[in-house]
Amino acid sequence: MNDIKSLTRSKSNRMIAGVCAGLADYLNIDPTVVRLLFVLGLFLAGPGIGIAYLIMAIVTPEQ
Repeated sequence: MNDIKSLTRSKSNRMIAGVCAGLADYLNIDPTVVRLLFVLGLFLAGPGIGIAYLIMAIVTPEQ
């Protein structure tokens, strides 16, 4: 069978656009960890993380 994983935005476990939940599902980790890493990255790395989130929300297809 075809077991290729694809990155999609979550429809059921979303806070804003479902990017973090989709990324967590793709990596098989808890969505809360990914959300915390995004927020931490916002404070440490600056607005580049926020821009990356917006780009991922636009480019990544929904489930």
